[in-house]
Amino acid sequence: MIDLAPSSTSSETELSHRLLESMVRIRMIEEAIAERYSAQQMRCPVHLSIGQEAASAGVCAALRHTDQAMSGHRSHAHYLAKGGNLRAMIAELYGRETGCCKGRGGSMHLVDVDAGFVGAVPIVGSTIPIATGLAFADRLLRRDRVTVAFLGEAATEEGVFHESANFASLHQLPIVYVCENNLYSVYSPLEVRQPAHREVFEVAAGHGIRSRQIDGNDPLAVYHLMKESVAYARSGEGPVFLELKTYRWREHCGPGFDNHIGYRTEAEYQAWRERDAVASTERRLRDAGAYDEERIDRHREHVEGEIIEAFAAAQRAPFPAGSTLMNHVYSEGSHP
Repeated sequence: MIDLAPSSTSSETELSHRLLESMVRIRMIEEAIAERYSAQQMRCPVHLSIGQEAASAGVCAALRHTDQAMSGHRSHAHYLAKGGNLRAMIAELYGRETGCCKGRGGSMHLVDVDAGFVGAVPIVGSTIPIATGLAFADRLLRRDRVTVAFLGEAATEEGVFHESANFASLHQLPIVYVCENNLYSVYSPLEVRQPAHREVFEVAAGHGIRSRQIDGNDPLAVYHLMKESVAYARSGEGPVFLELKTYRWREHCGPGFDNHIGYRTEAEYQAWRERDAVASTERRLRDAGAYDEERIDRHREHVEGEIIEAFAAAQRAPFPAGSTLMNHVYSEGSHP
């Protein structure tokens, strides 16, 4: 894990380099997954966040290690940015016993409680009430902790989002709802799902929640807004909703590209490619004469080694034994 929490004396240059390192690591790992997926040894669906890395990097950099996060089906970046174990994540994709869910969950069921990543579940919106419950428990027990619920914009169309937002607002819970608005729910654009006169963040504002919208491909802006939002929630002022405008490069589910099927245009895709957070952060540092090329090269080399080791370890690891099939299905003491 890369420690992304900057000290009070860290400069914007240092912060930019740390955010860049986080984004580069996430991208390299997901590109490695995409490259190896066709071998059909990872037998679970994968939803990649390539193009959306700035959101995860900026949000998690503003959290404490003890803060908690939950996510949905597109969760690799959130898990990694929050400090999840790479080897355990890759082993989970391979369905191995050493995976973070003992090989039983796959890509969409990642968990690392030690890192504060409580879990991901693929059903749209399903972790929002769970994360809200975690924040409610912290409020009742007076724990100094903030919970983050990562969600896509389509999750705001689910009833559990509105129930949770209402409850969080009523009880002034220490939670930040982070909505990565990548414009599409599978292949359905916003215009066929939500009225044109309303922005997504305004839905949360209707519940009396402090709500903001920002460029989700600007990691520095995301970090600073998230830092402010976490402080607000932690102080007891209540929940916050952040809408981060971003874009996924690859297909909704899988390692490839899908512009050819017609639900989005190549021109739109290329316009968002021009807003690549990794490239723009490097460019910003170069323009300021502050880009540490040697440092980033070393980082890339280190991550490449991490990736090779993680995939090799996963392929060596055993599958769960058949005798353990019923493990973790029932609570202790109620196994039939």
